[in-house]
Amino acid sequence: MGLRWPSMKARQLLAALLRAGWTVKRETGSHRWLRHPVGGAYVFAFHDAQEVPGRLVKQVAKATGLRREDL
Repeated sequence: MGLRWPSMKARQLLAALLRAGWTVKRETGSHRWLRHPVGGAYVFAFHDAQEVPGRLVKQVAKATGLRREDL
């Protein structure tokens, strides 16, 4: 059994993605379409102050290549 991923505010998770090289290409409401220069796209659909549970942080990390160290 692996280590649990931490829960965090959506704005913190988005900031980690931006530090990892992702950029916001467009935004509609709480949905942000992200792009990575190496390739890949991801729709980030959380409100900034919303608490994202650890299991969802893990899913976002898996889809975007985010590592635990990037948080």
